[in-house]
Amino acid sequence: MGTREFPVFSVVPLLQPGTRYTCLMPTTLAAWLHDLDPFAIGFVRWYGLSYLVGFVLGYVLIRRVTRVGVSTLKPERVGDFVVCIAVGVIVGGRLGYCLLYQPDLFITWDSKSFPWWGVFMLNRGGMASHGGILGTLVATLYYAIRHGHGKLFMLDLLAFPAALGLFFGRLANFVNGELYGRETADPDFPLAVKFPQEIYAWASDDPRWAELNRSLRDAGLYEWTNVNSDKIVEAIQTGHVQLAEAITPLLIARHPSQVYQAMMEGLALFLILLWIWRKPRKPGVIAFTFALGYGVFRIIGEHWRLPDTEIGFQALSLTRGQWLSVPLVIVGVVGLVCVSLRQAKPVGGWLARQKTGNAGKQGVQESQDNSTP
Repeated sequence: MGTREFPVFSVVPLLQPGTRYTCLMPTTLAAWLHDLDPFAIGFVRWYGLSYLVGFVLGYVLIRRVTRVGVSTLKPERVGDFVVCIAVGVIVGGRLGYCLLYQPDLFITWDSKSFPWWGVFMLNRGGMASHGGILGTLVATLYYAIRHGHGKLFMLDLLAFPAALGLFFGRLANFVNGELYGRETADPDFPLAVKFPQEIYAWASDDPRWAELNRSLRDAGLYEWTNVNSDKIVEAIQTGHVQLAEAITPLLIARHPSQVYQAMMEGLALFLILLWIWRKPRKPGVIAFTFALGYGVFRIIGEHWRLPDTEIGFQALSLTRGQWLSVPLVIVGVVGLVCVSLRQAKPVGGWLARQKTGNAGKQGVQESQDNSTP
């Protein structure tokens, strides 16, 4: 009995008696090489635009709550509050990154490159989400105390749009090719990505450098041999096809963990908060739900993210990001329990059309003046 083979997407021949047919499945596409340009327009980076979009959407969402929900914050003062939050995000996020992940930035000085001091070099990336959360927490409490608003309610207003900001921030991490994921178990995993930024972690004596230079010479790209890693990555991001083809076989197929985290601690968490705050809730419900949700999603998402090279895995084979998320989970659980046991009038709500009025404002104020559990 003869055997005939045909591809799965071909036109199947007429079956002939006495012939066995075998269906050949097409091979899985190889991992995609990350070649996205971090610059959106001119010198404007996608990373900066992600922050801008996050602040604008935060303004829109907070204004919505103050306009139709139960709120002591007037809609016309939302802009001031968002500016305060923005300062907290940038200062807290940057200092958090420097302290937790790269303390040598405090003593880094480049007299030839503005803004000279390593701490101020935001153009080179480096923001810690945990530091950003702490920074916005301090900024919000400062604003609440200074302007006489309930602390938990203001933290609710902060937490409500924060997940959307995290969503766009993680997508910007992906565009930048930073904070990439661990190696995939299957190199043909459909979502696998090869990041050229991986070469930043190659040691000077890594044999892959020799292999890369050999491939470049074979391709006639002599001018690219022994070139520093920054120029190689920049060339790939600007569309150097031959260079991309030479380096792709040497890179590891990885999980796009930035996208995973954007979907979990960003979009999914925001949808949860959106559903909960469709009507007024006790002060603190949104803030503590955010803390719990972010902590859980971050712990899960870090399973696919590669730890920072200089830090690696820590106790119990967990990453620093996972350990920093454990206190958030504890705070979220304890906070929600305490809020459920308190007698407080519901506040906020983005669908509820209730008049604030003096009585409503007084009720919100009374329920939050001593609201920290």
